[in-house]
Amino acid sequence: MSQMTVTQMSITETTPSPQHKLHWLSEQALAWPGLPVITVRPTVFLEGFFLRVAAADVRDHDELRLPLGPSKTSPISAVDVARAVSVILDDPAPYIGNVYNLTGFESADLNHYARAFSEALGRTIRYRDVPLAAWTEKLREAGVPPHVASHLVVMAELHVQGRYDRMTDDLFRLTGKIPTSMLDFVKHHAAEFTRPDTAARTV
Repeated sequence: MSQMTVTQMSITETTPSPQHKLHWLSEQALAWPGLPVITVRPTVFLEGFFLRVAAADVRDHDELRLPLGPSKTSPISAVDVARAVSVILDDPAPYIGNVYNLTGFESADLNHYARAFSEALGRTIRYRDVPLAAWTEKLREAGVPPHVASHLVVMAELHVQGRYDRMTDDLFRLTGKIPTSMLDFVKHHAAEFTRPDTAARTV
């Protein structure tokens, strides 16, 4: 499994992310000897930016605070990626040599996703485009390892450049199922986006 950004990389075109560089190099290394490889390249995970990184601000401040500007993004659930990979592993032969770029339910801007949060949680959630430097410092304060923080910063920068505004039907072709929407994802994880005292009053 690689990452969708590798699709736009080459020996001369790369990103500052060590993870991106290693994903690209790994793909090349596996291709050189002619191994029977199947490459899966998911876009950004819902569980990353929209759960682990953003949950506290949604829970405590009713804001989706991310440094993604007005860009569009097509996040996918790790569960959907796992379903696609399980299909491939169950009978690999038909898929050998193919590359699958997995995107989510839709590509939309963060104001759109904030509205999905609002509908799922029953309260108004607003998107706040925060400065990248302040967001990076917040990652460090939260104990995110430097190499992971560096990778997330590069991903944020690529979002602003429009590099994640992409859609494919690869997930549906593999699984026969449409990707998980932001609305359904937030509903599924509603407890993590809701203050305990608020949840107690709504029971």
